[in-house]
Amino acid sequence: MTKSYKELEVYQISFRLFIQTHRFTFKLPKHETYELGSQLRRSSDSVNSNIVEGYGRKKYKKDFIKFLIYSLASNDETINHLKKIGTLYPSLFEKAESLQNDYDQLGKRLNKFIEYVTKHWRT
Repeated sequence: MTKSYKELEVYQISFRLFIQTHRFTFKLPKHETYELGSQLRRSSDSVNSNIVEGYGRKKYKKDFIKFLIYSLASNDETINHLKKIGTLYPSLFEKAESLQNDYDQLGKRLNKFIEYVTKHWRT
């Protein structure tokens, strides 16, 4: 068993993607920085933060799983915001699509981690 959430691969990936996504939002037009950009920053942060909060409740397996599911839902929301940005702002399409692909891969890892916790996690 891991000693810290920092050892979880899904945490490490989600943290790296949060930083990239946060920085990316400031390439949006100024008016969008506080609209769609803010929504994207919050959903990306939620992916990462729910992993941390869930791990803090790891003694309660159902709570851990619940927060991992919240993280997965925020991951899907993040992908949707990136798709909107890529569609609305063609100059940002390539980076938005690259981030979408990275979050898609993270979603697959989160699904596998949820399965692992469901079947094998011991408190």
